[in-house]
Amino acid sequence: MDPVPTLKLNDGNEIPLLSYGFGTANFMGAEDDITKKATMAIKCGYYHLDSAQAYKNETGVGAGIKASGVPREKLFVTTKVVGTINQDANAALDASLKELGLDYVDLYLVHVPFSAGSPEGLQAIWKQMEDIKDSGKAKSIGVSNFEIEDFEIIMKTARITPAINQIEYHPYLQHRELVAFQRQHNIAVSAYSPLAPITAARPGPLDDLYAELAHKYGVTESDIGLRWCIDQNVVTITTSSSEQRLQGYMNKLFKFKLTPAEIEKIAEVGKQKHHMGMGIAYMSATYGNYKTGVKAP
Repeated sequence: MDPVPTLKLNDGNEIPLLSYGFGTANFMGAEDDITKKATMAIKCGYYHLDSAQAYKNETGVGAGIKASGVPREKLFVTTKVVGTINQDANAALDASLKELGLDYVDLYLVHVPFSAGSPEGLQAIWKQMEDIKDSGKAKSIGVSNFEIEDFEIIMKTARITPAINQIEYHPYLQHRELVAFQRQHNIAVSAYSPLAPITAARPGPLDDLYAELAHKYGVTESDIGLRWCIDQNVVTITTSSSEQRLQGYMNKLFKFKLTPAEIEKIAEVGKQKHHMGMGIAYMSATYGNYKTGVKAP
């Protein structure tokens, strides 16, 4: 099993390029089930774990971390504060740390930019994030589901630039302008739902190309989908309940690379279809979205 390569963030900290995520299929999972999955993921070499307050499963993740027996310093743990109107981000982190059984997280993210009620509300949330980084309770701070306009809002008052933006990212949702903006400002990209083209968005124009490349490299189509992100230095979040599949990624994913021409071909073919998951719609309906006028229930 090859070690997972890392990416250096703009604050100097390093983040593993492959992560096991506790959203999507693990969302609001039973504690025992989440604990088993966390332990399984760590056993398979996934030392980067991605959780969130909104997933409502941090207690299970924490129990899995404890059961794994892996020293804390070897793990990279991410969690998120929703970022609602007047939310106390420090109190939310304290609650997350208690559930995770940890003294600090490696990365703390604002989960969505649109539930803060207003641009000023978003700036206030980011100010709290900066204070959290200063306190040492989060080694790095970043954002999730941000668009360019959201970055422009917080950059008016920020003294610390977000280290990363976690977004839905795959060939059917490439966010080209956003990614270019982030590269320009040295803000890393992290991808959730990287395998949408071979799961929720199938059938699609990439089906034959993924199959062809999987055959060429002697890997699975999922390996191709994950590698497309990793080869672009995108931190890639995957999830599976199959230990065999997780081990398969670890055994094969870092033994091959797509060529620049193959990366671009996947991107070009991917432009033929648009697919977006339900994450943004769910967060908007549950926590409100000041941009669209949706009020929190």
